[in-house]
Amino acid sequence: MCELLGMSANVPTDICFSFAGLLERGGNTGPHRDGWGITFYEGKGCRTFKDSKPSCESTVANLVRDYPIKSCAVISHIRQANRGRVCLENTHPFSRELWGKNFTYAHNGQLSGYTSQLKTKRFSPVGNTDSELAFCWILDQVSQRYPEKPKNMLVVFNYIAKLADQLRQFGVFNMLMSDGEHLIAYCSNHLSWITRRAPFGEARLADTDWIIDFKKETTPNDIVTVIATKPLTTNEAWETMQPGEFKVFKLGEVVSGKKIDK
Repeated sequence: MCELLGMSANVPTDICFSFAGLLERGGNTGPHRDGWGITFYEGKGCRTFKDSKPSCESTVANLVRDYPIKSCAVISHIRQANRGRVCLENTHPFSRELWGKNFTYAHNGQLSGYTSQLKTKRFSPVGNTDSELAFCWILDQVSQRYPEKPKNMLVVFNYIAKLADQLRQFGVFNMLMSDGEHLIAYCSNHLSWITRRAPFGEARLADTDWIIDFKKETTPNDIVTVIATKPLTTNEAWETMQPGEFKVFKLGEVVSGKKIDK
């Protein structure tokens, strides 16, 4: 299956360190060779980089790894194809506009028996993956329930979590989605997260030889949360999410969620 990476921070922050660990899993330390992508939010806009090549071999991925783009919300994905051919239109993350906001989404897992159930009207997939169809279905349901943008966007993301619960009946559905302010992480089977804040320390990547001292890279007020399919570092305590659990992050902090007892 695929792997996910997300970030929510209270100040514009680069994700070079975490992304370096993820891209190694795209063909070197992991089997996810069927494309990769990443979206950075900047104000109301966002910039997306994608390639259908393995991330470990992609010149574009190396550019992103070495280019410290700073953002408060990031979603990234490396793909191991199971639905849809290997091509750019099937490469995550996917983005759509709703209420004048860019929604970005990536999915890890595989769905079955969904074709007759996931009917869409306003939003249509460009490629032929189960992932993109599920994204379009979610936004269709959201736009029907909320024809106009609610004043409190948390109600939208809590509703998205309920829709994710429904999608779990078709198979594995680990998901990240963001509107640039909020980022929801929904766990079907594998998803972990960590919030880094003062006092900061060192972190060591699991997939490549890189150690960083966050104390030298941050201020005492910084709060940065990273979400990944599997922990990216070996010397930090990551939180493991349980099936059916979700968290909504804003500016690095948990602002909503459902906790599942272990």
